[in-house]
Order: sequence, then C-alpha cells, then structure tokens
Amino acid sequence: MTDIMTSGSYGEVIEPATLKIERVLPGPIERVWDYLTKSDLRRQWLASGDMAKKAGSEFELTWRNDELTNPPGQRPEGFGEQHTAVCQLLEYDPPHILSYTFGKHGEVTFTLTPKGNEVLLTLVHRRMPDPGIMAMVGPGWHAHLDVLVAKMRGLKTVPFWDSWVKLKAEYAKRLPI
Repeated sequence: MTDIMTSGSYGEVIEPATLKIERVLPGPIERVWDYLTKSDLRRQWLASGDMAKKAGSEFELTWRNDELTNPPGQRPEGFGEQHTAVCQLLEYDPPHILSYTFGKHGEVTFTLTPKGNEVLLTLVHRRMPDPGIMAMVGPGWHAHLDVLVAKMRGLKTVPFWDSWVKLKAEYAKRLPI
C-alpha cells in the first residue's frame, strides 16, 4: 500500500468566507454518495450520525478523529476525544448534491460529478463566521478528504492528527487569514 498524506490539492478561497476543495474518487457515483450520507461509512473518514433525507431536517454529526487512522497521531491541545454538532439538511439530491449547515460554522455543499470511472467531489464550505474558523476548517477538510481518498482507494493513511497539524501550518501560509 502507498502512504497518503496531503495528497490532494489544497483548498482555495473562492469568495469571502468560502473555501473550495476538490478530490477525484473511484466510482461509481452511488458509492461516493454512500460515503457522504451513510453514518457507518461517513464515520470512517469524517463523522458519524444518521442523516434524514428531507431538507429542513436536523441531524447530529459526531467526530471521533482518534478512530480515523491507526495510529491516530498526537491530538493537539484543545481537542477532545469527540465533538458533536447539530446540522440542518439544506439540499439532498442523490447522488449529486448534498448540502447542510455545519453546526454554527457555515454551510457545506458536496457536489458529485461523474468523470468516466471516477467521480469529482467538489466541497464548498460557505459563510464561515470568522477567519479563525477557516484556519481550522481548511486543514480539517483537507485531512478528512485525504482519509476518504485513502479508504476508497485502499491506500494506507498516515496518522490523522499528524496530517492535520502539518496542514494547519501550511494553510496558515496559504489562506488570507
């Protein structure tokens, strides 16, 4: 297996308080959709939580980042073993568009576009309330998406927290924060 760390392109600010990140994943598109919407698959790369399929519905996401990779790496000071956020589903259009509030930290939209045997995942995180949120969310999405790519491609990941710490320093240089 090949190691993967910060393998994807970096997120970019596409308008104020808005970050966009893209990844290419192995298809079919329905498989990628399942990794976004099914709790048992989503918890492997992001957060667990059952998601309703109707716009306006609330649901909880629970992050347990220590469980994403083995070993997890050194958890930075200030982070607990888990974190939960209440989200609201904004758009649910299988298997192309998924959008929801990200707790109190803006809105996230995933768009899936078939590209032959692969799928282009475009993540746009909008309406981040302050630059400090972007400083955390940019490396967070990058590290989580790297885990998703590794899981879907059968690649070995490096410790999640080590990746996040390295990415946080890199995003601090790249983002207008």
